[in-house]
Amino acid sequence: MNTATHPVAPEELMAFLDGELTASETHAISAHLESCAPCARLADQFRATSQSLSQWTVPPAPTSLEDSVNDLAVKTASDPTPPKSGRPVQTTFSNWKLWAIGAGGAVTAVLVFVAFAASMLYHEDHPRHDQPMSSVVAPSPEASNYASSRVAQEQTEALKGKSSSFGVAQMESLAAPKPGALGGGGGGGDYSSPTPPPQSAPMIARTVSLTIVVKDFAAARASLDSILARHHGYAAQLTATTPENAPRNFQASLRIPAPELASALTDLKALGRIENESQSGEEVTQQHADLVARLQNSRETEDRLRAILQQRTGKIEDVLQVEEEIARVRGEIEQMEAEQKALEHRVEFATIDLQLTEEYKAQLDASSPSVSNRIHNAFVDGLRNASATLLGIVLLGEEFGPVLLIWLVILGIPIFLVVRRYRKMRAGL
Repeated sequence: MNTATHPVAPEELMAFLDGELTASETHAISAHLESCAPCARLADQFRATSQSLSQWTVPPAPTSLEDSVNDLAVKTASDPTPPKSGRPVQTTFSNWKLWAIGAGGAVTAVLVFVAFAASMLYHEDHPRHDQPMSSVVAPSPEASNYASSRVAQEQTEALKGKSSSFGVAQMESLAAPKPGALGGGGGGGDYSSPTPPPQSAPMIARTVSLTIVVKDFAAARASLDSILARHHGYAAQLTATTPENAPRNFQASLRIPAPELASALTDLKALGRIENESQSGEEVTQQHADLVARLQNSRETEDRLRAILQQRTGKIEDVLQVEEEIARVRGEIEQMEAEQKALEHRVEFATIDLQLTEEYKAQLDASSPSVSNRIHNAFVDGLRNASATLLGIVLLGEEFGPVLLIWLVILGIPIFLVVRRYRKMRAGL
């Protein structure tokens, strides 16, 4: 072991201090410690640590601990049953938070399953009927039955809310559709009515917008009247504007029978130059079918109510209640009949929004007002404006003057007193 140039390892230094090395190794390390100050300091530290450890002693165990251990050993040898702890045994529900979380999760899962099952049952009992129909020609029996069942359900709920004296069962029997009333076969009730005949083509409400520039406004106006008479049409709305020294304008909303729409448009386009044209069509077949089914069901409900009214001999309150329900149903029927007529009229008569504009050329007009008349008119207008302004000021003062006066008194007196006191204080200084 060469320690002349290399520092002594800590384990070798500890072995040297403990006297575990040979004589030659001990001599070599002693010579190195005399020439190496760092290693000598490290040896002094290790020597102090070794002396401290050699002087450390473990205190004896307490007598009470030895007695407890001996007693426990004796009891264990005599009774193999393990000793019970002094602390009370905890119940099974010690960790209540975990149980609460688990119970909450289970309840949530059950609710989600119930909601999903209810949604599935609802969709099975209420099939969707709002799917787009591209080629619907006539109301199918399924659509009529569905619309009628909806109206019957609404009427049953309305009847239930009227009064409890009339009887829920009778109310439901009034609003329930008869077997033969929906055109689906099966029994033919007393109040059945035939299913509407199928249409030959989709019901389409057409709308056309035309803007035409004409050279002769008066001739175009006369030609328009002849076109309407020739195609059996009429003007639902008409507005003519003829300003001075400006182009004349004509706007009208025309109604033309649907079969004659093409020929009428051809005649109208011949009046002048087409500046703007747009056409649109709205299919109302399904809307009409739904309206017909609702109307049919309401009529059957009215008939059943009238039959109940003729057979009813109970209280006067029940009779009055049935009469009120008949009046309500009759009002709904009249409203639906008006909607049906308006819808069918939109299909039978196409709408043409026509605008005729004159091709105007400005001309010098010698009959224009003279300069003196224009000055006189401007002076009169100025006097009128001035008098209106003065009158407005007077009316404003009469309207808000009393209010301003009251606030001036309310606020002015305290301000006056404060200013007066302030001046007295300044004068005293």
